Amino acid sequence: MAIIPKITAVSYLNTIPFVYGLKHADNLQADLLLAPPADCAKNYIEGRADIALLPAAVVPQLTNTNIITDYCIGAVGAVRTVVVMSNVPITKVKRIWMDAHSRTSVQLCGYLARNKWHIEPEWLHMEDYAIVGNGREDDAYLLIGDKVFGYEGRFAYSYDLAIEWREITKLPFAFAVWVARKGVSYEITDELQRALTFGVEHTWEAIVESKYMGEDNGITAYDYLTRNIDFILDEEKHRALKKFWDAGIRIVPRSY
Repeated sequence: MAIIPKITAVSYLNTIPFVYGLKHADNLQADLLLAPPADCAKNYIEGRADIALLPAAVVPQLTNTNIITDYCIGAVGAVRTVVVMSNVPITKVKRIWMDAHSRTSVQLCGYLARNKWHIEPEWLHMEDYAIVGNGREDDAYLLIGDKVFGYEGRFAYSYDLAIEWREITKLPFAFAVWVARKGVSYEITDELQRALTFGVEHTWEAIVESKYMGEDNGITAYDYLTRNIDFILDEEKHRALKKFWDAGIRIVPRSY
């Protein structure tokens, strides 16, 4: 009897090529569970998935887990959908509201606050997005994912975290990577690799099949997926992750 792996992945625009590949794979039957990044980690840690696209910040904390593919959600330049927005320069920010959906972006923001912006803000946990733009003048807001598109141009300052990281490290960044528990067969991980390759090679078809066609017939989505997102987990991104992990920064926003 064939083993059907349980796979959890992110439910954002930046993953639709992966999801397309998984849905159209010839030799990989899988139960697919889509969720925000933080919930993907929860699904994996609590045993609801054997394979996961996980926030990179979570990986060092896991045991019996391996990175298994040459793919990721990464950026060489501007990622566009991981940003800190504010109405004052970042050096004057006193509080940062942190999007609850991404552990990697929270820790990366902490890294940049210490090593680039040289600030020690109060870190606040944001679950109600009504606070965005309605806080104090010296507040900033870390936003990730599709919701960022709706806030573009609404603040005086916007800091793309992939650009900010690259300016001080000269490296790209990987926000999420594919992992599996030790013991998942090579046959399954090899088929996963092939499915992801198929999806990335058919990005336009993935958009056509998705909810992201929109009024512009998918042009905005295609531009984002081909200009802002880099799906290849290459040696430079591995170096970036090691640098990020070795920094050991742990930001824990408090509930307000």
